[in-house]
Amino acid sequence: MNSEFNYSKLKGKIRELDMTLSEYANAIGITEQTLNLRFQDKRPFKQDEIIKTMELFNESVENIHIYFFTKKVAKNETN
Repeated sequence: MNSEFNYSKLKGKIRELDMTLSEYANAIGITEQTLNLRFQDKRPFKQDEIIKTMELFNESVENIHIYFFTKKVAKNETN
């Protein structure tokens, strides 16, 4: 079973730091293309990328779940 994650908090924090996605990708050691694959849940974030992100954000590792492990909520169709 594949889980899809919601990266809106991660993207919001990147914007809050006034960084582009390209600058963020460079800061954690990946290309922007690889970052896009991560955001699309086609490739998982690696541990070192997550740790670099938390250091960049000056956040405690206890907050990793906020940025990386929040699952997408399924949309319900209404009639």
